[in-house]
Amino acid sequence: MLILLTNDDGFQSKGLHILAETLSQMAEVVVVAPDREQSASSHSISLTRPLRLNQIRKNLFTVDGTPTDCIVIGLEKAVSARPDIIVSGINSGPNLGEDIHYSGTVSAAFEGAILGIKSLAVSLAHHAEETLHFDTAAQFALRFCKKIIQETIPPGLLFNINVPNLPSDRSLDYAVTKQGKRNYGGIIIENKDPRGKKYYWIGGNQKDYYDIRDSDCNIIASQKIAITPLQVDMTDHSFIGELKKWKI
Repeated sequence: MLILLTNDDGFQSKGLHILAETLSQMAEVVVVAPDREQSASSHSISLTRPLRLNQIRKNLFTVDGTPTDCIVIGLEKAVSARPDIIVSGINSGPNLGEDIHYSGTVSAAFEGAILGIKSLAVSLAHHAEETLHFDTAAQFALRFCKKIIQETIPPGLLFNINVPNLPSDRSLDYAVTKQGKRNYGGIIIENKDPRGKKYYWIGGNQKDYYDIRDSDCNIIASQKIAITPLQVDMTDHSFIGELKKWKI
């Protein structure tokens, strides 16, 4: 069995290496990860410059590009066969609600789903000052991969998994969820450089969310693991009939 593993935090991320070691209990794991942090790179792919694939050691490669670049290059140049599963993570921080549209971690799993490979993204939902329990997320990812390999998955389906930042000796429940809604406040940070010129950071407060029952945000807030099935097809099928009535 073969697993292709990537992330958006870069190849030196502790979460990536803990996940690789854990998943190696069930399969050969080939890591193809960005050579630097690529957070919020979304599903971008590099079309206007060449990419470099570097082998660090056996089954560990870096790409000077995005997580999606890593999947595309990795499938063609780093693995010897088509992977059984693509895993992206462990992301340092949650990917909840609208985060999925910005996340390089989730987008790598989207790319896998587009290519017809069983795919999942794994994120550790933590606050900045906390001790990080990547092992908790890695152990659940292992359990999920053992299950997904046994199941038939519809085309274009992927899984977004968020794990609360709790020690691995805690017994954690999980819930199947829908996508929630984040409340990003103060998203633009303005400052001045030494010459008095204004510059901006895109940031914001990511702690707030809307109270939506059975959403990924609510489930994580209740300290349960959130499993959200996502799909590549973004068509709003419920609105097609209404749209056909429009006279344009």
